[in-house]
Amino acid sequence: MNKTGPEADALDLGAVFRALADEHRRSVMTELAADDNDSERGCNSFNLPISKQTQTHHFRVLREAGLIDEIDYGNRKGIRLRRADIEKTFPGLLALLKAGGTGPH
Repeated sequence: MNKTGPEADALDLGAVFRALADEHRRSVMTELAADDNDSERGCNSFNLPISKQTQTHHFRVLREAGLIDEIDYGNRKGIRLRRADIEKTFPGLLALLKAGGTGPH
């Protein structure tokens, strides 16, 4: 069963900014944005120095903001970036994340 966030036309900038405000969620998004193939990743494939329970919370926040989809395989979950929806609604956001989130100076 796939767990998806809001429809593409319902993505909310405030929810996206709140999701990206956390350094762990931002690091997940940076890794996903850097993969131009948009490969599905396992939840435990991210080097996050936090408990599994906290990781689950962070992935839920990203999903509810519409930034990722979660694919539930029963004994594990896959994570996939919603690149097309993000690019359509917030052009340049993923490029900013890939660049380290600093933007032009």
